[in-house]
Amino acid sequence: MKIGYLIDMDGVIYRENQLIPGAAEFVSALVTTSTPFLFLTNNSAPTGEDLTVRLKHLGVQGLTPRHFYTSAMNTADFLDETHPNCTAFVVGEGGLLAALHERKIANDGIHPNYVVVGEGAATTEKLTKAHELIEKGARLVATNPDNWCPVSSEKTRPGAGSIAAFLEASSGRRAYYLGKPNGYMFHRARQRLGDSALNKIEHVAMIGDTMETDIRGAVEAGLLSYLVLTGSTQLEDVGDYVYQPSRILHSVAELVEEVKTGKPSESADSPFFTHAKNGGHRHGNRHQTDVLALYKPRPRPAMTK
Repeated sequence: MKIGYLIDMDGVIYRENQLIPGAAEFVSALVTTSTPFLFLTNNSAPTGEDLTVRLKHLGVQGLTPRHFYTSAMNTADFLDETHPNCTAFVVGEGGLLAALHERKIANDGIHPNYVVVGEGAATTEKLTKAHELIEKGARLVATNPDNWCPVSSEKTRPGAGSIAAFLEASSGRRAYYLGKPNGYMFHRARQRLGDSALNKIEHVAMIGDTMETDIRGAVEAGLLSYLVLTGSTQLEDVGDYVYQPSRILHSVAELVEEVKTGKPSESADSPFFTHAKNGGHRHGNRHQTDVLALYKPRPRPAMTK
């Protein structure tokens, strides 16, 4: 079975500035076997070159900018496809500006077609200008819907969604959110994956750590969905969701042998579950988490963070 991988980064490959154990071996196996893969991130701030250098410093070798697809690139693709020759006022950082420039979408602070919001330091001056331009008729687009993103086990950072929410509240206009879990992100990423593959890809799997973006987007796009437990989602939380991942893995390290041999595991589940208390792994194409000791009461999370 020829399979290609779309891979989230933060929480799957690294956490803050620490490489997750087994991640380097997993990427090395992908490169060595010429397995099609593409890193998919909602972070619009870095360029593909930036991410290549970052992962190299963390110990991941053999990557080039073509191995990355960010929400900034996805936004630029969307605007170029749906509104050729449009202009944009940008609230964001270098990766977003570079992606729009590559698609020849000019920066316009006078009468832009769009206000485009991404990650980064949004000054009061920038937000006021964006607000004024939206009032004059510019449409509001956000690179992704993330209100906040985990940086470490004890730290988060504001996301593009929170900046867009500010402008939605001030202007009364609704934003259109690209990036994960928007189907356009997965459509474009799958297209890029197919273009770079030497042979036809039979299946595409999304590997991620977040149910709301990675897994939901993959399910809605008709892809396989692999949840890893090295990031923001805990096992006891998975059963709360209507949609479920195809597989649950402790980490991407569990996929190294599959990639090397080209043979899928005999079980539809990860080896992580082979010694589970409630009967071990279950057979089938989708792992059901409602049987995995999810009956303890959990406090309702705060409505606002």
